[in-house]
Amino acid sequence: MKTNKSNPEVRQIIQDIRGAYVPTMAYDRLDEYFDQLLEQRRADLAEGIVSDLRGIVLVGRSGAGKTTAIQELRRRYRKRLVYDDPDGVNEMISLKVPSPATMKFVATAALHAAGYPLVRDRSAAVIWGLVKQQFKLRKTLFMHMDEAQDLAQHQTDKERQAIVNTLKSLMENSHWPVGLLLTGMPGLKSIINQDAQLARRMYPIEIERLSPYAGQDQVLGLVARYCDRAKVQRDDDVREAEFASRLMHAADYEFGLLAQFIVEALTRALRANGLEACLSRRHFAEVYHMRTAVGPGLNPFLAEDFHRIDPRQCFDEGDEDA
Repeated sequence: MKTNKSNPEVRQIIQDIRGAYVPTMAYDRLDEYFDQLLEQRRADLAEGIVSDLRGIVLVGRSGAGKTTAIQELRRRYRKRLVYDDPDGVNEMISLKVPSPATMKFVATAALHAAGYPLVRDRSAAVIWGLVKQQFKLRKTLFMHMDEAQDLAQHQTDKERQAIVNTLKSLMENSHWPVGLLLTGMPGLKSIINQDAQLARRMYPIEIERLSPYAGQDQVLGLVARYCDRAKVQRDDDVREAEFASRLMHAADYEFGLLAQFIVEALTRALRANGLEACLSRRHFAEVYHMRTAVGPGLNPFLAEDFHRIDPRQCFDEGDEDA
């Protein structure tokens, strides 16, 4: 007899909810802006027009859901964009900004993302020239830079301005302009606001934190949607406004983290009870303990005064024997 953990139907349900994505207002704006930029670029290419491009900057705290939003965007546009086809065309290239984010290191990362291995040392200016050549050869329409707030880390004003000028030059390239999609922590705003011309070229999107006072219905609705998708019942203790407040606090009021909690709690319920699973607050408490290793007194799903708990902290930090 198969256990719940090895039951193919249970495994399929778990995979399905892990891959599910619930669009937010921020994602809807991201999709709208990206679609507009893509359609304009397609129209320009059809007419043989080379015009300066715009970009998108998506900002949010850790756990807000930036990475998941970009993954969903790529998934939804996979039939409208070409990725790494046999002829070398790659219409959307993604890279993580390296640390330290010097002009040379960022250029090298962009060149590698374009599929061009740099075999010898070159200056930053030469490498950026190669990047632009590769973008044209590969017909790259967009470059996505993740952790882009690091572009502002440990840089002088002169170095930051050089980075800003390089970003603008990619969108203004008379031979092959490339649209930018920048994602990062709130510190990314300082890079965008460094230069008024760059700021005017970017569509700004910020993933707002959940409201501790007005978000309960949204959270309970999200739990219900995931449970309906998984065909899992809900206990009464995950239907109450107090539970929604506890879940928001546990996720530090970040939507992306909150969705992860729901998926992981449902996974525990399904693995334990299979198709007869019923989601309860206990499953969320177990997930929180797995993530933090804290005791019941510091678990927002168990503690009475849960608002005092720092949800970003791992481990109990009580007195230890010397």
